[in-house]
Amino acid sequence: MKKQILIVDGYNVIGTWPQLDRLKKQDRLEEARDRLLDILANYRKFFEGQIIVVFDAMYVPGVKEQFSKWDLDIVFTPEDVTADTYIQDLSEQLNVISNQVTVVTSDQAVQWTIFSRGASRLPSYELYRRIKEMKRQLTQESRQHHDRSIQRNNPWREDQLELLTKLRDQLSS
Repeated sequence: MKKQILIVDGYNVIGTWPQLDRLKKQDRLEEARDRLLDILANYRKFFEGQIIVVFDAMYVPGVKEQFSKWDLDIVFTPEDVTADTYIQDLSEQLNVISNQVTVVTSDQAVQWTIFSRGASRLPSYELYRRIKEMKRQLTQESRQHHDRSIQRNNPWREDQLELLTKLRDQLSS
């Protein structure tokens, strides 16, 4: 089975996801970055592969940094390298027979370049929808599990409960 690698264009995603874009427009870019990393860290628990988040140096000049946090690989590109260029080069480098590379961006030019180099592409908003659906399914499964645990702790069958209800009503009359 191929190793799944998801490369995320951080600022492109921030500009596409409503809650993160709002933070960016309120001049709270650092908070938007942290929130994105938090969301992706939660998603990472269910995604069976590696997630690499790439941020442009244009918003954080002078910073070139790579580190791991919350089981994510985070990259701030050098000042003279755009996230698009870094992502294109990285996807080409990682796109070997044993890997399945998917790039998350809504930038059409990057999508076509990625696709021409053999990687998959995923629009930023599609990842947003997948994460929302994952949260919805988790909530639903959690409710079902909770309901089952309540039922499991109930020693009465349905017919017995009906008889007890009738008996209670007769006694209260």
